Amino acid sequence: MSTPSFAPPFSGQFTSRPTGKLNWRDLLVWLHEDKLISAEELERVSQRCAAASSGQHPLMRLSNIGTHRATDGKVLDIEALTQWLAKRCGLPYLRIDPLKVDVARVADVMSINYAERHLVLPVSVTPTEVTVATCEPFATSWIAEVERQFHKRIALVVASPSEISRYTTEFFSLARSVKEAQKAGGATAARNFEQLVELNRSSKTLDANDSGVVQVVDWLWQYAFDQRASDIHLEPRRDIGVIRFRIDGLLHTVYQVPMGVMAAMTSRIKLLGRMDVVEKRRPQDGRIKTKNPGGDEVEMRLSTLPTAFGEKLVMRIFDPEVVIQDLDALGFGARDAARWKELVSRPHGIILVTGPTGSGKTTTLYSTLRRLATDQVNVCTLEDPIEMIEASFNQMQVQPHLDLGFAAGLRSLMRQDPDIIMVGEIRDLETAEMAVQAALTGHLVFSSLHTNDAPSAISRLVELGVPPYLINATLLGVLAQRLVRTFCPHCKRPEENFTFSDLMLLVKPWQLDQNAPSAFFPYRAQGCIECRMTGFKRRTGLYELLVMTDALKGLITKAPDTSALRKQAIADGMYPLRLSGLLRVATGITSVSEVLQTTPAPD
Repeated sequence: MSTPSFAPPFSGQFTSRPTGKLNWRDLLVWLHEDKLISAEELERVSQRCAAASSGQHPLMRLSNIGTHRATDGKVLDIEALTQWLAKRCGLPYLRIDPLKVDVARVADVMSINYAERHLVLPVSVTPTEVTVATCEPFATSWIAEVERQFHKRIALVVASPSEISRYTTEFFSLARSVKEAQKAGGATAARNFEQLVELNRSSKTLDANDSGVVQVVDWLWQYAFDQRASDIHLEPRRDIGVIRFRIDGLLHTVYQVPMGVMAAMTSRIKLLGRMDVVEKRRPQDGRIKTKNPGGDEVEMRLSTLPTAFGEKLVMRIFDPEVVIQDLDALGFGARDAARWKELVSRPHGIILVTGPTGSGKTTTLYSTLRRLATDQVNVCTLEDPIEMIEASFNQMQVQPHLDLGFAAGLRSLMRQDPDIIMVGEIRDLETAEMAVQAALTGHLVFSSLHTNDAPSAISRLVELGVPPYLINATLLGVLAQRLVRTFCPHCKRPEENFTFSDLMLLVKPWQLDQNAPSAFFPYRAQGCIECRMTGFKRRTGLYELLVMTDALKGLITKAPDTSALRKQAIADGMYPLRLSGLLRVATGITSVSEVLQTTPAPD
């Protein structure tokens, strides 16, 4: 092969710069030269490679056969081999993060056939440069052609052949589906305040069942499941529609589509969610059940909202696995888990779960109720809306347009011979009074409130108008909670500069008392490709469990002092949210900054 005009940098390990596509024989020799494999391993793998089929990329062949590292005997997987190759040829290594790829722009650089033929994939485009991932760093004859066509410099990075193959199919298929959907419906189908001035601009709308739209929606869901998203946002803007995923509590922009395509996607999803497709002037709720890539059923709760530029749609993803998680998986410490289990085993009374939206209240309630819902117990729920369908519950949804609110629904549930009742939220005095009545007549009642901490829930009930003596007679306990991001296990590092003053940011000295951890193993967020350089991956719960005692009951008056309630609850054994966070910091689960951002400051 003749030497191309473009030559990527390479290390001095090569006696001469290689050209053309890789082969497994050269790779094995280079691995041996770099002392990654022994001479015996070189011979063994050579024999197996010679007998294996030739259809695989050389890196994949070495990975699948199992090439063992000389130093520790561990198998060099495809990622380790790709990183080694990138370092040897002097190019950056890239773990492709689809959330950071502008699919529409990179798909315009070359066709899918061209990309597959040369085993390359564009991953970013700037005004002067196109970054292209390749698993063939020395087969560069295509570069001059692309540079002439686009008048941009090509910057090569090395990625694994498995990722290039996977994302080439996904990216180009998505871009093609979006273009097909756009062609089917013209320039735009959005109806917003500004377009009312230009009513004759376009009368064509996209068909929600168009094959391009169907493919884009299907891709969207599978992509969200693959990325561990908890919410999907479809947001119409002035000139473009934006798709965002919430992952580990943070929103990430995933893709931008023409407004007409977004309107068609919204219509398609509303249709599947049994919502009124024509109605776009008022908010609507719906739900869809589908399957994730593993074949497990997943429920999504839909919510639309009319905005200035069209309908905004949010899909909240509920993984059925959450309702069978144990308390340790949810984030409960051993002490609070034991106290919570004892509390929920009471025959009657009211148990409240508090916290802001998105703090995990629903997960805690469903997981708890799932364990209480035996064949001998009748569990009934009243929700707005029903978050997840659970076969072991009798679930009813609030329907205000039929005069079926929480209070009326709870009144009906009382005639259904329930043992355990879950009321989605106590919002007013009437609902609170019905919950109290249910508890007084021998039922165990779960519900939620929006308060900052557990003691504030008592003050909130008094503010609603519940008499203190009824609170004392029925309330068993209050669980306040938050979600914090946990360190990525792949890159977290010990924190060497952690001091006692850092602890004082979390709790007051009087709160430590006998509850302070005996040893600290704090870590810090480092950032790696596994966590998208954030240093965090997934979330866990922080809990504050207040259990009613005689001392606490004595403080509940018509004007309770929340600070006094909190101090007494701590004296009775409640760990405040900040202290719960401290315990997570001490065991290397999360950081001080995460706890400070998510928990209320102590008085």
